[in-house]
Amino acid sequence: MNDSFVEKYCTVKLFSTLIIYLLTVNLVFAQNGHIRGTVRSSEGGAIPLATINIPAINKGGMADANGFFELKDIPAGTYDVHFSVIGFQPKKQKIVVAASRTADCKVVLTADLSKLNEVIVTGVSKATVIKKNPIPLAVIGRKEMNRNVNNNIIDAIIKEVPGISAVTTGPNISKPFIRGLGYNRVLTLYDGVRQEGQQWGDEHGIEIDQYGVTRVEVVKGPASLTYGSDALAGVINMIPEFPALDPGKISGTALVDYHSNNGMIGTSVSLGKQVKDWKYLLRGSAKAAHNYQNKVDGFVYGTAFREYNLSLLARVDKRWGNSQSGVTYYDNTQEIPDGSRDSLTRKFTYQVLEDDDIRNRPLVPDNRLKTYDLNPLHQRIQHARIYNNTSFRLGEGNLQTMLALQQSRRREYNHPEFPQQPGLYVVLNTLNYDIRYNLPAIKGIETTVGINGMYQTNRSRQATDFPIPDYQLFDIGGFLFAKRTFGRVDISGGIRYDNRFIEWNDFYVGPDKSNGLEKRVSPPDTAGARLQFPYFRHRYNGLSGSLGATWNISERLLLKANIARGYRAPNITEIGSNGLDPGAHIVYLGNRNFDPEFSLQEDVGMLLTLKDLDLNVALFHNSISGYIYQARLYDGNGNPVVIVPGNTTYSYQQSSARLYGAEIGVNIHPQRLPWLTVSSNLAIAQGRNRNKTLIAQYGDVARYLPLIPPTQWRSEVKVSAPEDLGCLRNAYIRAGVDVYANQSKFYGVDDSETFTPGYTLLSAGAGSSVVNKKGKVLFDLFLQVENIGDVAYQSNMNRLKYFEYYSQSPNGRSGIYNMGRNMSAKIIVPF
Repeated sequence: MNDSFVEKYCTVKLFSTLIIYLLTVNLVFAQNGHIRGTVRSSEGGAIPLATINIPAINKGGMADANGFFELKDIPAGTYDVHFSVIGFQPKKQKIVVAASRTADCKVVLTADLSKLNEVIVTGVSKATVIKKNPIPLAVIGRKEMNRNVNNNIIDAIIKEVPGISAVTTGPNISKPFIRGLGYNRVLTLYDGVRQEGQQWGDEHGIEIDQYGVTRVEVVKGPASLTYGSDALAGVINMIPEFPALDPGKISGTALVDYHSNNGMIGTSVSLGKQVKDWKYLLRGSAKAAHNYQNKVDGFVYGTAFREYNLSLLARVDKRWGNSQSGVTYYDNTQEIPDGSRDSLTRKFTYQVLEDDDIRNRPLVPDNRLKTYDLNPLHQRIQHARIYNNTSFRLGEGNLQTMLALQQSRRREYNHPEFPQQPGLYVVLNTLNYDIRYNLPAIKGIETTVGINGMYQTNRSRQATDFPIPDYQLFDIGGFLFAKRTFGRVDISGGIRYDNRFIEWNDFYVGPDKSNGLEKRVSPPDTAGARLQFPYFRHRYNGLSGSLGATWNISERLLLKANIARGYRAPNITEIGSNGLDPGAHIVYLGNRNFDPEFSLQEDVGMLLTLKDLDLNVALFHNSISGYIYQARLYDGNGNPVVIVPGNTTYSYQQSSARLYGAEIGVNIHPQRLPWLTVSSNLAIAQGRNRNKTLIAQYGDVARYLPLIPPTQWRSEVKVSAPEDLGCLRNAYIRAGVDVYANQSKFYGVDDSETFTPGYTLLSAGAGSSVVNKKGKVLFDLFLQVENIGDVAYQSNMNRLKYFEYYSQSPNGRSGIYNMGRNMSAKIIVPF
């Protein structure tokens, strides 16, 4: 039985298993009840437009102008109902709903302009308030994401959460880093399903529709025990939009987004309908952009892209619980920049021959610099996902299950004489599973136990370059997480144990006589071929845990402390790579003898919420054993090893490391000036390499870790209209400044990184809802401009900074610069 047949059989089997699982979800109907009541302030006045939400059944509504609300068709049961509105402390109230009856309630909220009371669910056993959890958490919503210029979903997160940065390769590829750690150390999730899409590469972005995400939750550090390996740096959970729907009525939104710098045009349309207990949401999105520009490089050749997204969500809420299923499809065609230029004019050139002299390439014509047509050398990434999340109510507890199947196809076309021949073509299939039980509270202790993991296969197709082997991987881990309140102290913690099994068979590569390139060769026809990936089989395992406490000194002052041990198994490139990644222009060499990474992170924090300001201080220290990083490979004579001409060669190294830093945030909201808010935050991260042998050989340039973000200060002033201005509702204007310090503490061995000067970027924006005479919203409008001064700068985490082929430049500049001034306009029309 050959591998192709086995893979097809397994794929069909997994799909059929998942479909059967989805179709057998309980659809029992039950009589429902209602909840109605009023929301008032502690001073006695009605609070209009308060938001009411029941997380257990994903149902909610809004109070009217007199504070009255009513929620209909609620399955019988006991619920924690959340009430929130800007300017007041949110409140959670337990309400019992009986079949065919109405539960009346009165809700009293206390005035508070603090932004530190939002509810978050990632990484904890049950929904919890941010300020009461010792784990470093952050959350941003659609409102915050809309008011910035975002080329992708990771950009939106970076601009709102201090301590988050990204390695970029052009405007549409951003890989998230949390406190100086990235790649497979950051676990990204979509609706609770871990994202699996060949994320080991520098130029491999996140395959998620930015317009379909309504909320992002972030855990900083390894304290999240519910997800296992690859959450060493933290977790980013992107939650899709599922708005409230009126039964029998089709509603939706239409969005148009335009960016001036690279001509990006983004569109997205969603349609929703509720049929009895079922809710459906269909969304389609598209983005297209030509090359971006700056005043040093002009238009940067090879940075255009075209992206399409399609998703369908379905949800049902019943007396027994709820179930949500989703199908998503992502298709991105992305150019591959290589940075080749004319040595004198610094104009970009392009490759026309397989084996050419980079100094003799022709100049890129002007008409190809500003076109939406993509050049033949590009990559295409397709990602499909089908999943189900179900929650069963079991008395005072509940059982949650998740099952998902993903497939990622990545093709990178890098042969100018054979434009239809991919250099890299890999197919990744992943089955994710998760089952967890939230026990009823026992003597005040809330406990969650669970088991989760994944099964994964990677297969190469008709390619010419093979950076990683065809492998099989199986993950399984179990965890226990608990929390309890003792007076003014909230304590939470848990333990987890993980196993990872990975193996691959002998993998041969030989010449392809039809085109003079290479291809995969299968036994027994291996004459003249080489064994690129010898057989490998290994088991990795690790124990992780977390313990923390929040001391509520008063309603205004809280102190936090948490200590966590994290675990990460080496990823496939770190242990198995042995070949060229065409998109990165790097030959990677792995080491199959690597051990897992383990970290010990300590976090302490303070939250101060006064009437006129909030102060948030977070300090962290992280010690890592077995830290894996890339280093350029040199031969015994000190010369760089070149395996594939025109491409650099990197081998993975392992040593100890230490990271530490702080995030400080201040939010000023004077009660006497309720229309004014001033927010500032400072993020500091330092990384130290503890490889004594390397430091003794190279000195100070080896003391630091690679890709550590510089110290950053961000500040914004926002003025909001206290009441409607004619047809404008919730109007605001804002101005912001981002200051990045010099990055002089970089990993400089073999010039892997170089000094990066600091820079300051100014931004501004305005937005409002436009309403008709009856108060109905016609559309939302957002206007923004970033890098107002059109500053020429290079981020130390921009890979294009190092795309340079000459040791000297006539204008004194090397590498490629970041995007220049960019103005954007976004319109969202509800219907």
